[in-house]
This record gives sequence, structure tokens and C-alpha cells, in this order.
Amino acid sequence: MSHIDQHESAVRSYSRGFPTMFRTARGAWLTDVHGRAYLDFFAGAGALNYGHNHPELKQPLLDYIAGDNITHGLDMATEARDRFIGAFHDILLAPRGLDYKLLFPGPTGTNAVEAALKLARKVTGRRTVVSFTNGFHGMTLGALSVTGNAFKRAGAGVALHDTVFMPFDGALGPDTDTLDVFENALTNPASGLDHPAAVIVEAVQGEGGINAASPEWLTRLSQLCQTHGIKLIWDDIQAGCGRTGTFFSFDGLDVEPDFVCLSKSLSGYGLPLSIVLVAPECDAFAPGEHNGTFRGNNHAFVTATAALETFWRDDAFAADVRDKAAHLAQRLSDIAAKVPGLRPGLRGRGLMQGVALAGEGTAEAVAAAAFERGLIMETSGAHDEVAKFLPPLTLTRGELDRGLDVFEAALLAVAREKDLAAKDAA
Repeated sequence: MSHIDQHESAVRSYSRGFPTMFRTARGAWLTDVHGRAYLDFFAGAGALNYGHNHPELKQPLLDYIAGDNITHGLDMATEARDRFIGAFHDILLAPRGLDYKLLFPGPTGTNAVEAALKLARKVTGRRTVVSFTNGFHGMTLGALSVTGNAFKRAGAGVALHDTVFMPFDGALGPDTDTLDVFENALTNPASGLDHPAAVIVEAVQGEGGINAASPEWLTRLSQLCQTHGIKLIWDDIQAGCGRTGTFFSFDGLDVEPDFVCLSKSLSGYGLPLSIVLVAPECDAFAPGEHNGTFRGNNHAFVTATAALETFWRDDAFAADVRDKAAHLAQRLSDIAAKVPGLRPGLRGRGLMQGVALAGEGTAEAVAAAAFERGLIMETSGAHDEVAKFLPPLTLTRGELDRGLDVFEAALLAVAREKDLAAKDAA
């Protein structure tokens, strides 16, 4: 990696955590230039829910490119755009009884969050946005203002305004409903909280530590927003597109957000694409009032449409994800039983689960040990204390078990090393 090491900015991160040069990828596997295969429990930080180079997505893309179809077209009408919008409506929205307009911002998740924040403020005429502890919503200034991580916020170099943070579900312990704090702030005229334009929330906080809010908490949050005339922005960028076992992480809940942000696995192939689902009464931007050069990635439209048609016509794929998620949870519980004090650290939902590991640097050490053994996984949480499982949803049960066997070996190896170090220090 001589050119990367010499000439790329120091801000690069994943090439440091996974120090090899990758060449090819298929399904749940990556292969480096030396021919070594790695099982991928990272999935492009959730951008590859259908794995690498899925053939049902790749072939339509190749055919589209070979036909000299439109690649870049701003937001001009193209057949690829029209087909995607139709498929999204017919496969996802109509069967759920949902009525949303599709807003295409720039191509990334943070662009979707920026657009939703901007539109919520426009339609309410208010500025304050409520976010939650450990929330992560992006790295551009608006999205960063509703992100809790102090390290990432410090990188802004300017003050981040108009956000108030409330405790996320469970942040004050298992016996406290943190929405009591929020409701008190809303109803107490001396709380200091300006009437919010919006609340932004993740059903499962991916970067914040795989913290999963309960259905009851999320439902009550939605009710509070409705009661007080606050727009609800649902950040489904990492938890959406099937990651929690349903396409939307709010499926099955008595909630209907005003805005839904989607990106990452939306294209199905790792191509940049994001959308904001907007309640019709909130569709208030004038033509061109919010735009961007790459707000219509036609190649991504092609693969996104193929993903919807391949995986979401019925519940079979989602049911398979839920089955593997239950197996993952059971295996993690079994592994945790072998490491004293670990069991309370299990968290998450669907194929978005994690294990909180005590001790500074423990989770990072486990991820490094897993990489040495051929498994790619990352950490999350305020202190990188959570070993994070984010495998492709399409991996087989055998691949899931193989990865978990590697994780168990890495965890036990690190635990032994720490135990020996503690004994030596004593």
C-alpha cells in the first residue's frame, strides 16, 4: 500500500484497521492481493446488505451500462429513475399503506439527514431539533449537529447550534423511561427547551453502540411528537433496508414518521444513493430549492430496483434474516457465557447486534485478533467498546457460524492475554 501510505490523507481509517489490499469480493467474502479470503462481518458499514457483487443485481447493471443508457442526468427524467420510484411505491409503500413523496438529495446518508432537517425547519418555522445521546447522523455540519460523539463533533471547527440532546432509551438505566425527561421538558414552560421543529432518532444506534430502542419507547416517542406538533425524522440509514429483519425498522410499530432517511444499502450494490421519504403535507421545497449535482445516480437506480424485485416481493427474505438473527443472538449468548461478566453486554436487533466488552481497547483488540484469523468486523460505541456484527443479510447459516467461531476464538485469546497481563501485574 505504498501509494496509499505515502499520499493519502491521514484521515483514512479502515485501511488502518484492515491492513491488507483487497482485490475481489463475492457474497460474504473479500479476497486480498495475496489470495487470502476474509469473511466479511462489516458489509461496507451496512452498505452491502445483499453482499458483494450479487449476480441478480450485477447483471442488470452490466446490461444497462452496455446499452449506453443514462449515467448522469441530475434530476432529469430517466427510465431508470421512473422504474425505481414505481418499484419502491408498489413493493414497499403501497402494501404498508404508506403515502410518501420521494426526495432525492445528494448521494450519501448525511445528505439525506441534511435535507430532512432543512425541510422540517422550513415547514414548522422553528429551529430546534431534539436528538438523543449516542446518536450518529452524519459528518456534514447539519447532520453533525445532531450527532452526539464528542470526537466527531470537535472536527467541525465551528459551533454546532440548534440541537438539544435527550437521553436515549436505557441511557438512565433499565428502570427509567427516558421519555419522561423529554415530556417534562416539553410541558414545563421553565425547562428552557424551545419548541422543537423535529426529533431525529435511530431505532438501533449503529455507530453509537448497537443500542436498540424498545417498541414501546419508539411508539411513545411518536405519540409525543404528534401531540406537540413536532416532526419525526426516522434515520433508517444503517438500520433500514432489511437490517433489523423488516425493510423499515419501524415496520410493525404504531408509528408513521414525517420523514424517513434511507441510504447505505438502498442501492443494493454499494453504489451511492439516498432518499428522504417525505409526508405529502411536508413536501414544501420549491423546484430547485434543494438540489445537488449527484441527486440521481442512475446506475444505483438500476441495482436498487433489482434488489427490491429480488428480495422484497414477499416476506421470505425478511423471514430468513429474522431466523439468522435469532441464531446469531443465541450463539452470542453461548459465547458470552464463556467469558465472565459479559452476558449483560449483548445488544441489538436483527442482523445488527453487538457485544459490549469491558476494559479499554478490548473490543478493538478482539477485532484485530479476528482480522488476523480471517474475519472482518468493526467496533462501535462512545469508547469503541462494542464488537459489532453487521454481516451481509444474504450470508448462509454456515458462513454465520464460521464467522462466530472465529470471533469466539479471538475473544477467548484476548481474554487470556488480558488475564495473564493482570496476573503478571499482580
